Amino acid sequence: MRTVDTFPPGVADIVGSLKNLRIIIFMALSDLRARYKRSVLGPFWVTLSTAAGSAGLGFLWSRLMHMDAHTFVPSLTAGLILWQYMSQLIVESTTIFSRQASIIRNLNLPVSIHPLQLLLRHLINFAHNAPVFIVVAFILKLPFSWTMLWALPGLLILTLNLVWIALLFSMLGARFRDLEYLIASIMPLMMFISPVFYRPNYLKVSAKIIWMNPFSHFIEIVRYPLLGEIPPLFVIEVNVALLVFGSIFTLWLFNKKRTRIPFWI
Repeated sequence: MRTVDTFPPGVADIVGSLKNLRIIIFMALSDLRARYKRSVLGPFWVTLSTAAGSAGLGFLWSRLMHMDAHTFVPSLTAGLILWQYMSQLIVESTTIFSRQASIIRNLNLPVSIHPLQLLLRHLINFAHNAPVFIVVAFILKLPFSWTMLWALPGLLILTLNLVWIALLFSMLGARFRDLEYLIASIMPLMMFISPVFYRPNYLKVSAKIIWMNPFSHFIEIVRYPLLGEIPPLFVIEVNVALLVFGSIFTLWLFNKKRTRIPFWI
């Protein structure tokens, strides 16, 4: 049986982080408590914000796009929840190492523990938002089918993709400080060219253009099942391909640059 010491340094760092799962959970929960200190509702403000956005934007955009609200609002709600999960994680990942600089310099912890605790914190926020879709589906009488359960493996694939994305952007953000401002500027634009407010088949333009956006595949692998449909095979294939090749590249880069991170910050 292989020990941690026999793994490449980068892989050993990630394995060491997973062995400190209790620390990751503690750091993620502490961050949430600090963020919502003295707030009565705490992270449930995120839930209320998502609910208000789904209701307001849903009925507005359904009229603009001349679509039945019973069809459009659940789709929009799922898109908003998934987009918040992805975009907020990506934006914050560019600064996670610099914000945790004192811990990295003074405590002997695996470096990858910080992107992982960031991911867990946003996963908790996602769990706060998920009931919004359930309420919308109940109010608008979205038919339930067992196909919806395929959203769980879809969410797992999406989260695994976000693991390497968070680690990659954390490293790049530590090395290139301007990346923080670049990503913060790009993500609002990406929201409108990603299928958050619409589905790829809603637009008159070629769907091939929409599918060139990786976020389309990340969103649809979960949204298709939530709306009672099996995701197309190519959506699953692209997600798996991004997971495999993205993970390999990020592990290679992390293995080479991991020891430079304390100097960058």
